[in-house]
Amino acid sequence: MSGYDQTYAAWQADPQTFWAQAAEAIDWNKPPTRVFDPDMGEFGRWFSDAECNTCWNCVDRHVHNGRGQQTALIWDSPVTNSVARYSYSQLLDEVCALAAVMQDHGVTKGDRVIIYMPMVAEAVFAMLACARLGAVHSVVFGGFAAHELSARIDDAAPKLVISASCGLETRRIVQYKPLLDQAIASATHKPETCIILQRNAHPCDLIAGRDIDMGAAVARAKQDNRRPECTSVAATDPLYILYTSGTTGQPKGVVRDNGGHMVALHWSMQNHYGTRPGDVFWAASDVGWVVGHSYICYGPLLQGCATVVFEGKPVGCPDAGVFWRVIQDHKVSALFAAPTAFRAIRKEDPNGDLLGKYDLSHFRSLFLAGERSDPDTVKWAQSKLNRPVIDHWWQTETGWAISGNPVGLGAFPIRLGSPGKPMPGYDVQVLDDAGQPVAPGTLGNIALKLPLPPSCFPTLWNAAERYLSAYFTEFPGYYATSDAGMIDEDGYVFIMARTDDIINVAGHRLSTGAMEEVITSHPDIAECAVVGVADALKGQMPVGFYVVNSGVHRESGDLEGELVSLVRQEIGPVAAFKTAIEVERLPKTRSGKVLRGTVQKIADGQEWKMPAAIDDPQILEEIAQALRKRGYARQLA
Repeated sequence: MSGYDQTYAAWQADPQTFWAQAAEAIDWNKPPTRVFDPDMGEFGRWFSDAECNTCWNCVDRHVHNGRGQQTALIWDSPVTNSVARYSYSQLLDEVCALAAVMQDHGVTKGDRVIIYMPMVAEAVFAMLACARLGAVHSVVFGGFAAHELSARIDDAAPKLVISASCGLETRRIVQYKPLLDQAIASATHKPETCIILQRNAHPCDLIAGRDIDMGAAVARAKQDNRRPECTSVAATDPLYILYTSGTTGQPKGVVRDNGGHMVALHWSMQNHYGTRPGDVFWAASDVGWVVGHSYICYGPLLQGCATVVFEGKPVGCPDAGVFWRVIQDHKVSALFAAPTAFRAIRKEDPNGDLLGKYDLSHFRSLFLAGERSDPDTVKWAQSKLNRPVIDHWWQTETGWAISGNPVGLGAFPIRLGSPGKPMPGYDVQVLDDAGQPVAPGTLGNIALKLPLPPSCFPTLWNAAERYLSAYFTEFPGYYATSDAGMIDEDGYVFIMARTDDIINVAGHRLSTGAMEEVITSHPDIAECAVVGVADALKGQMPVGFYVVNSGVHRESGDLEGELVSLVRQEIGPVAAFKTAIEVERLPKTRSGKVLRGTVQKIADGQEWKMPAAIDDPQILEEIAQALRKRGYARQLA
């Protein structure tokens, strides 16, 4: 039996008592006497009179409580064929030494520090060292080019930057240092110091007077036994700034606080993900994204789990079995990944043959998020793993799940296509364009009734007016998620698309996500994307792009006909779906999100900007060529 209904009802009946009880799991320097202050900030703040330190709660307290020898962090890098393990005591040593180096270069409470790192253990050390000193970190995804890094330097105005000589991928070395130097040269704000991790694969030259060799400086701090104490900060003080990815123009700096963030993440690790102290939790993401912040760095360590930092890809490291190898080698209990990863694995190993090579006896559950989980991918994973496959939905702005299926409370029945039901703290509603609630099962705008729960962003960095205009003015009294979907009669949430992916075909509002769900149900299809393309007669017409499974060899015309018939059968003629184009690859961000908006602009012949987080820019030329063959895309901008 699931305890979800009882728990959600307890939150509804008395939100302050609910979160006060959740806050008891955190070590406070000054415990909160006021759970929620409705008059603080724009829409109220959580634990407004409390003081705390996030690093203490993630690291020190586990050592203090006698669990220092337990594994805290596992770095697994198939691209370098390397594995390193750190106990909580060793993690504390690394964090303290790096914090001491930062102190030596003037970093104090409230200073900003930009972290521009690949997927290495030192990236997590850097985040925790900032938290220890009360500094505010801003992790910039290592795949971002110099221009994007420069914009973030100017907005955050960091005192110091922590970076690496290079990042490593399966077939190439990405030199970080030249990108960092270029970004600083073009930025108006000039950081005083750069701490650089020299990697053996490609060391870099250091600039005298500015650049510090991380390895040498940390070694000296350890030799001198430098161990800075944790700085007490207000629960409402910022822990980090995370700039939303793929933005055009000025990036939006989502601010996360210390106190509410810890309370919500600890609650989620225990109740949503069902983890226990000592479990091994793996979020197969990147520290540059919100998943990496919440569930590579902070969430697992708050709970006393071991966390996995994985430098690799789901395929090609060396094959589509690398996820199963990592789960086996490190006795992973729960994996959190994007659906894209499993579509890639399924494409390369559709029968799951590689699974049989590995012992997954410790593995309990798979969680999917980051983009819509199509039912066919979920069913494939369920059938191959024979374990719960839990979809859930959240955003950078919230920091943890808005809706899900709480394994720790006892999971309720999975409903394919739905990321579960609202989590405690979230009053999820579906509104029409006038801001009025719609009937169950009706497509509309997903909105969250205020106030938002702990961990949700209280503002944007240096952009209070933009905070209000971007998220709260469209539907007064609500946070506009910019996602479209519905809630069925049983309370299951269905996220169908971003609101700008809802297309209007001859006056009918249609979800591209629903069409994608139908297309991926075809046994030959690995993944797909549907966009709305301008049409003089009907306003917009849906155009699909699909990738076939490995080993599938079909005439594209025959397969297109089957897909068109399938959409017509499942959705109806109203979808007006007539075009499905086979492509080798779909353009995605480095976190696996399909760049539908860019594809749509190419198809319509509009001007577009190269997305900052794109995985491989060449794919857009491939898409443009495929479109031109079908009479779309006048030219590649």
